[in-house]
Amino acid sequence: MMDWIVVIFFAALAICVLLIVITLASLPKLGDERKNFIKMKAQSYAFTIAIGLALIEIIESVYLTAWTNESYEGMNPFTFLVAISIVYLISLLFSKKKYGG
Repeated sequence: MMDWIVVIFFAALAICVLLIVITLASLPKLGDERKNFIKMKAQSYAFTIAIGLALIEIIESVYLTAWTNESYEGMNPFTFLVAISIVYLISLLFSKKKYGG
């Protein structure tokens, strides 16, 4: 059962990476300044989400270890990587549509 979950996460990650590469490859048609601006906007949104998720995990860890008898299991790296890839892809597509013309 666990093997299928890992395969699904890797497949989702591979699809996201492929779509990100295709989207980035279509950007050179634009001017260098706009291309860099679009990539920077998408990266800043993905970075903001990554920091937000990390802060939520820190708060959860402190709460579980300090105020309950439960132990903290940590963040699943596959889920985190797929989620950030999806956020980056979506923000890249929105930025391309908004600023790409």
